Amino acid sequence: MITRSLFVFVLMMLPGSTLRAADPPEFRLLYVAEPGIRNYLEYGGHGILVYDIDNGHKLLRRIKLSGIDPKTGKPENVKGICASAKTSRLYVSTIRTLTCIDLFTDDILWEKEYEGGCDRMSMSPDGSTIYLPSFEKDHWHVVDAKDGHVIAKVEPRSGAHNTVYGIDGKFVYLAGLRSPILTVSDTTTHKAARTIGPFSAAIRPFTVNGKQTYAFVNVNGLLGFEVGDITAGRMIHRVEVDGFKQGPVKRHGCPSHGIGLTPDETELWVTDSFNHRLHIFDATMMPPKYKQDLTVCDEPGWITFTIRGDYAYPSTGEVIDVHLKKVDAILKDEKGEPIQSEKMVEIDFQGTRGKTPVDAGDQFGIGRVTK
Repeated sequence: MITRSLFVFVLMMLPGSTLRAADPPEFRLLYVAEPGIRNYLEYGGHGILVYDIDNGHKLLRRIKLSGIDPKTGKPENVKGICASAKTSRLYVSTIRTLTCIDLFTDDILWEKEYEGGCDRMSMSPDGSTIYLPSFEKDHWHVVDAKDGHVIAKVEPRSGAHNTVYGIDGKFVYLAGLRSPILTVSDTTTHKAARTIGPFSAAIRPFTVNGKQTYAFVNVNGLLGFEVGDITAGRMIHRVEVDGFKQGPVKRHGCPSHGIGLTPDETELWVTDSFNHRLHIFDATMMPPKYKQDLTVCDEPGWITFTIRGDYAYPSTGEVIDVHLKKVDAILKDEKGEPIQSEKMVEIDFQGTRGKTPVDAGDQFGIGRVTK
């Protein structure tokens, strides 16, 4: 049996490994927020399920969430999740509230409602600021992550939905459900600085590379993705998945709702709801070139990766070995039932009994190559 220590040692010995003897985390944990597929409790109930990544993705515990609709008494849709190791805090949004959780104790520190509701947010690399979209309204709130108060408001009037902080913290990328334009906000002024596009239709999930030179976006009506040149501010490529038919989907209303770069930016993974597939592209060339597809158990509506890039997490609950391109595990609840979620993030721990957060991933499959 391979122990955790031996596993880390082997990784450190691999050619090109960036791990050092002093810095590998003792525990890599996956935090999965539920209900993470609309408000469907059958996919994992209500709360945050915590899995041990390097121990077969074993379920460790469930963290209780509030996020109850005051009218129905039922849990609200979880819309987003993000975390900061620097501040030791985890954040979960629902259609109405943003909740802040202490990573040391799992206690809720505060929960606040915001004008226009909430959607899928993104956090600055230093953990100080959150760009929080309203629930498909005109604006994003810029929120102080310490106590939740609003610092500023950015109003692209696009149907606020998805948000990606650039890995250097200088710019935030804002996509709305009603616009083919990707807005870029300057974090020094918290004002819209420029735009990218137009793309061929309204933007759905998207991601950016580490250098912030390219944006890869899903759009309505396309099985595939489009590429935006961030520097030039325009769309430069449209890539369609060949050989697969489009058909009716259960959620989101678009053929591909989920796109992510592996952290080393060698591959781009794209979801295909109707065909229950993940399509993988070689991202070392432009435009990315098709490589292969993988079958999943249900309609995938999201994709993200571990910080190290060894595992891929589609929203269907499979854990996929990125290098071998095969299912390594299935995320399950306390009863052994498989779960699903579009809202998950990795958090790494070190120190006494692995209690100190040292790194946090991202719910989006963002690129991490900056040089």
